[in-house]
Parts: sequence; C-alpha cells; structure tokens
Amino acid sequence: MGNTLLTPKMIAREALLRLKESLIISNLVYRDYSGEFTKVGDTVNIRKPATFVADEFGGTINLQDVGEGSVPVKMDTIADVSVEITSKQQTLELQDFMSQIGDGAMLAMAQKVNRKVAEVAGKQIPFYTGTSGNTPNSLPLGFINPKVKLDENFVPNANRMAVFDPVAQGSLLALDVVNNADKSGSTQGLREANMGRIMGFDTYMDQVIKTHTAGGYTVLNDVTVTAITHDEDDANVSILTLTSDAGTSTETLKAGDLFTVDGHQYVVISDSSAAVSGVASNIKVHPKFHVDAVGSLADDAVTFADQSARAHVSNLAFHKNAIALVSRPLEMPMGKTEQNAYVAQDPISGLSIRVVMDYSIDTKKSIISFDALFGTKVIFPQLGCQILG
Repeated sequence: MGNTLLTPKMIAREALLRLKESLIISNLVYRDYSGEFTKVGDTVNIRKPATFVADEFGGTINLQDVGEGSVPVKMDTIADVSVEITSKQQTLELQDFMSQIGDGAMLAMAQKVNRKVAEVAGKQIPFYTGTSGNTPNSLPLGFINPKVKLDENFVPNANRMAVFDPVAQGSLLALDVVNNADKSGSTQGLREANMGRIMGFDTYMDQVIKTHTAGGYTVLNDVTVTAITHDEDDANVSILTLTSDAGTSTETLKAGDLFTVDGHQYVVISDSSAAVSGVASNIKVHPKFHVDAVGSLADDAVTFADQSARAHVSNLAFHKNAIALVSRPLEMPMGKTEQNAYVAQDPISGLSIRVVMDYSIDTKKSIISFDALFGTKVIFPQLGCQILG
C-alpha cells in the first residue's frame, strides 16, 4: 500500500544521506559549516585550519596564535532541483519515491557541488606541473612531479589527494602500480571513484574536473611585466601590467590562465579587459608577485601554460586544507511549516538540504524543490597543485 503521508521531513532526511553518498571531490576538502541560516549572496568568515612554524629555541619561546586566521567566503551558489510530481508519485513509499525521483535529483545536485569545487580550484591554484594539452599517462606526470611540487611547498604528507578526469584515469589505469593500488572509501561515491593510494596520494576520478579554455592573450610569446602594484585588500594578490613587444594584441586574459615568470608560477584570478595595442592592464594574479622592482624583470619573459594548446584540463593534487567547502542551511520559506517544507542538516559533514513541497494553481500540478546553499574557496593555495592535461 502506498504511503499517503510522505512528508518533506522524511524526504529531506533521506535525500541528505543520498547527497552525501554521491559527492566525490567535495568529500575530500576542508569543510566548514554552521547551523546559522544564511541567504545567497551573504559573506561568511570561516576560520582557517591552524598552521604553525617550528622555531629554533634560543632562550625564550615564540608564542604563536591558534586558529586566529579567517577568510571571507561568499555564499554564492544555490544548487536547485525542482520537479513536478504526479498524484501517483505522491502516494509512493519513501524508498520508491527516492529511487524514482530523489536519486536523480541528488546525483544532479552532487555534480553541481563537485563541479563548483573543481572550477574554483582551477581558477585559484597557481602551482602546476605537466604540459597543457598532454594527458598525464605515467608515474612522473601523474604522481611524482606533483608530489615534488607539493614537497617543495612544504605540504604535509598526510591527507594528500589527487583527482583526475576520466581521460587521465584511463591512461593511468594502464600502469601496474595504479591497477594494483589498495582501494578504500568512506562513502559509496568515493568507493566507486577511488583509484587507490598511489605515491602518497588518495587518488580518485571525478567527471567534473574542469577544462579551462585560455584567454586569447596567452598565445603571445613576447610578453614581459612592465608594472606591478599590490592589492590593498588582499596581501596575497598583485596587479600587473603585461606588454607584448609586437604591440598589436587586443585579446583578454581569463580567470584560471596560468603563467611562469623567472621560475615562479601564477594564476590570473579574474577576467581582464581587452588589451590595448598589446598592453594588458589590471591583471590580478595570485600569489603576490615575487619582486617589486620592475627593472629586474627586463629579461624575464612571461611564459603562458596554454600558449600552444589554448586549453588545459585541471587535474588536481592537494592537501585537504587547500580548499574549503562552506555550507549553511537555507531558511524555511515564509509561511511554511513542516507539513510542506523542511531543512535537514547532517551533524557530521555539515551538509544541509531544504525540501519544499507546493501546489501550482496555474498549472494544477504539485511541485517538489530540493535546494542547498554553499560557497567554496581556495584558502591555502600553496597546499595545491594543478596537474595539466
């Protein structure tokens, strides 16, 4: 007999479990959550995981703050899946309802969250290995070179992750060391995506790994830095003027464009305006530029990662604390009660989901809406590395 008392509370709690099971890269990053209701567009300050420096004792100790660092994260994304439901579907048992409607809705929502995390990582992590347009297909390209990059940045060995797109996974699975790696996972999504622990990385595949299409300015090979200022609001960001010797380009740079100057790697963090006669101005980059004196850069060319391929896949190697996924529960809609709306939150992961059931008098159809509010940001870029593909 069908369950005629299917409620938003029942659906939300079951949907939350299935959403948690479907996440991949989002389950691998630092999570910050609060039970405080938030609206889209709000900015919340999250506390960074504590980091310390080991001093050499010289007679007195140097006290270090614990957990004082914070970073603002804009709650800019509501993942929403809203569907019409029939009278017959309303009378289903909970498990039948979830298998027919809820599973698909939660898979779509999980992909939205995963895609956002991967996209932000690709736009905010400046460090990279590999060659744009070449799929990593060997131990050095897939694991050893990224490991060296993280080691050089003093990234802790514990909690290192690597996430590849399906093409890179296919190439790497041909290697015996990958095929024979021990595999595990705490949720269904992670178990199914897990490639094993390889060269110190817990390694996964996620279909949402970002492919970045570079700005047209990156095809140039005659570019130098001609002016440097530093962002007043963010000490880790510099603002550059780039100049092409040919003096003809009117192309732009895109957030996520990568380049190297004098052995230092940078990422453009916001789209630029069109260059004027080869001069690209107000180019915001991370991290802070390594010199203040423009004169010392006279012979240092800007080498764009995507100069030839024009695009790259942003496979990722990172420590868990490199990227934050911040979630807050949405408010109950005005005038709604538990009979037609419910907000469920997982006390461990902090994930929350809101379910609202309604009836449209215009279409004379019932509607059920699943939604979740979140934001994501790279909080320790030095703990991450892009593996270009």
